[in-house]
Amino acid sequence: MASEAVDRSGELRLKPDELSRLWQEARILHFASGKFLVKANFELDFQSANQISELRAGNKFAIGEELFLGIDKGIAYFAWCSDAHDFESFELLESYQTLRTLGDYLPQLEMGLAIHSQAIANWHHTHQFCARCGAPTESANGGSLRKCTSDGSEHYPRTDGAVIVLVKDKADRVLLGRQKIWPEKRFSCFAGFVEPGESFEQTVMREVFEESGIKADAITYLGSQPWPFPASIMISFSALATNPDSAKADGEEIEEIRWLTREAMREAIADQSLTLPPSMSVARKMIEFWYEKSGADVRDLSGK
Repeated sequence: MASEAVDRSGELRLKPDELSRLWQEARILHFASGKFLVKANFELDFQSANQISELRAGNKFAIGEELFLGIDKGIAYFAWCSDAHDFESFELLESYQTLRTLGDYLPQLEMGLAIHSQAIANWHHTHQFCARCGAPTESANGGSLRKCTSDGSEHYPRTDGAVIVLVKDKADRVLLGRQKIWPEKRFSCFAGFVEPGESFEQTVMREVFEESGIKADAITYLGSQPWPFPASIMISFSALATNPDSAKADGEEIEEIRWLTREAMREAIADQSLTLPPSMSVARKMIEFWYEKSGADVRDLSGK
């Protein structure tokens, strides 16, 4: 999900006249009430400035934010992020889909634009007032910050750091856990937010031990993935269990854990006793990376 990105052209955020000019020629995503406007085949339905004006004039999505996303091959990209305010607008939302639904359909560039749009829109939605004085804030610099209307203080988007860990043992089995709130039979990697004053490695050790009783060693960085649900960055690691026989679900967040060989995982997916995270998630990519490292066919994990 760490998809191909446009040039965010940060220098243009300080040029409101230039942003206004670019808006008139831009391809614009419409993000409304947590969903994107799409075509029938799940492609993003980019709008023109005139089409967005028609939506606003019709009072269907009158209130929102113009967010500058960047430029790619001379084309400017923006998002118009708004909410549905009446029954007619909610009917229109049948033409809109969530990012989770679109994850298997979007090409890399469009996925990157959608992730950026949703992450920044979520932040704007929850930061309407100044943390210092409580006065209203307003969007500024192409949507890249909010400014207090009273004291002039500037507030920047927040991203919450979280680690996600693929735990293995010396036999190259993986340990997956199941949260109570997940769909039935869903298992995934262990994950948790970074606490103040922690390094990523310390978070890995704490989270894995808290959720499974496993002591993690040989912690290795794998990669990262933006996760705008609502505003996280997932930092992925692998780790070696030093006490694999002590694995036990904490009974709070994690209700069940399973050590799995590749063969056991393949059989569990085939008999539908186990399902994996969605293909757009970094957890799925981590599991697939481990699975195919031995030469196994990752298509085995599709359940087809």
